[in-house]
This record gives sequence, C-alpha cells and structure tokens, in this order.
Amino acid sequence: MVGRAQDAAAGSGGRPAGPEAGLAGNKLFCFGLGYSAMALGRRLDASAWQVGGTCRSGDRRRALEVLGLDAAVFDGTAPMVPLLALTGATHVLVSVPPDAGGDPVLKWHADTLAATDGLRWVGYFSTTGVYGDYGGGWVDEESELRATSDRGQRRIAAERAWLEWGRAHGVAVHVFRLAGIYGPGRSAIDQVRRGTARRIIKAGHLFSRIHVEDIATVLEASIARPDGGTVYNVCDDEPAASADVVAYACMLLGVEPPAGVPFAEAELSPMAKSFWADNRRVRNDRIKAELGATLAFPNYRSGLRAIAGL
Repeated sequence: MVGRAQDAAAGSGGRPAGPEAGLAGNKLFCFGLGYSAMALGRRLDASAWQVGGTCRSGDRRRALEVLGLDAAVFDGTAPMVPLLALTGATHVLVSVPPDAGGDPVLKWHADTLAATDGLRWVGYFSTTGVYGDYGGGWVDEESELRATSDRGQRRIAAERAWLEWGRAHGVAVHVFRLAGIYGPGRSAIDQVRRGTARRIIKAGHLFSRIHVEDIATVLEASIARPDGGTVYNVCDDEPAASADVVAYACMLLGVEPPAGVPFAEAELSPMAKSFWADNRRVRNDRIKAELGATLAFPNYRSGLRAIAGL
C-alpha cells in the first residue's frame, strides 16, 4: 500500500494525538479555499472548529473575512501574507495544484508546516488523472500510475513529495485522488439551464465523478480516522458516459437533449481534449472499507436529482 509505513509510535499515523486531540479547539487551514474546501468548512461544527485558508487576491480575502474565515493571500509565487494565519492549525488541507516548479505549498511553507505545533492531519487533493489511460479498465489505489501529460506527472510528483514530507516530519499526510467534481452551480443541470450543455459521443468512454458534498464526507471520515500515508480514490460508484449525464439532466428539467456530437467533430480546447485522452473506471472500495464513508450521492442520477431539487 502506498506510503502506509508511518512510525508506529505516532499512533494514528502522525504525531502523537495526546489529550488535546478532541474536537474542541481544532483549526482547519486550507491552502486554496475553493469549491471543495469550502464544502468541508461549512460541514464542520463552528463551536469546535476554526476555519481559515488562502485565496489568490486581496478582494477575495476580504470577502472570505466577511464570512468569518481567517484568510491569507497566496498565489504560489511568494509566501502567503499574513503568515500568522497558519498559527494554531491542527489540520491542513491542500488544494493548490502543482506548477512547473513543483508543489508551491511545499516550496514556500514546508518548514513552516513542520514547525506548526499540534499539526496532526494533512490532506492533499490530487486527481484520478494520475492513473492515465487504462482503456476503460478498472483502477484502484494500488494501480500503476500511467499519466503521460505534464499536468499528470506534476501531480504524481506532488503526491510523492507530500507523502515523503509526512514521513520525514511525523505528520499524518493523506492523498485524496478526486474524480470529476460536480455539485450545485457546477453540474450538467447548470449547463443545461445555461444552454451550454453538449452531448459528446465517444463509444465506450466513461468518466468517474464525485459530488462535492461527498468529498466533504470522505474528508470528515479521514479526520476522524487518520491513517498517515494512505491514498484514497474519491469517486462515486458508477462511472458513466458524459452524454448520458447530460441526457439525464435534460430529462429532469423536461427539455429536449442537445444532439449528440461525435468526439472527432467536437472542436474541443486542448485542455478539454486532455481529459478525453484517458479512459478508466475508478474503484472507491477503500473509502468505504477503511473510512466507513457512506456516499449521499452514489451515482450521477441521485446527485443531479438533488441539484435539480427533485
């Protein structure tokens, strides 16, 4: 199992929990207070948790502070400001992607994090894209990482760097490989309502996906059962064709689905084409067996029904 060999003296896979490891006084700090991190922040009990993190601009920082979040500005090109925002963090979630220079959080804040007293859980957001192409076959956390794109290779390197950092400093680091994220405001329902939905047809090509609230569920479960060095696939139970998802959204909204467009004629951007280059089905057994996570939206149909208010 990837990176599972943490120091046994650290108990739950990181620094000793100690008597202070209860819920009271916990602080979650998110490098990248984005869509998924905010879902976790909303889920945590405000009486037991303080939530803060980084954003890329001063305007966004002020907006987050209005919401009661302790925010700092960090764009990956320099240390975050103010650095004191990280003080007292017991849990750190990293959703900032790596760039050509590597992982920006480790670049600027590896030593700061190592010196953070009481830090006992780190979660790193990766992607199922690290598996590359399996011709529609199944992958799990032990599968070979076959990503060939620069973006995929950077993710693989970042995963390894975080796991190595955790082993070196006795901190329980967990890697979460996220499938395609959807939820309110970011779904086929929203695309259909905006008139931007497309039904791209590529025979036998399936995508795995995950509802944003189920990401928060998995993170909560990991925080409750830390196991440093573990990698988790975070996806629902049913990989599905993109065109099927759009068709179902149209059915829920009572509108005619757009005509199917063959993949070869779809005129996709280079970024969009890169997502279609790989075909695989992702298993999620570990989040259930080891974390006890129960998905609220085990397939796209249940997720889209909830978003549509049905």
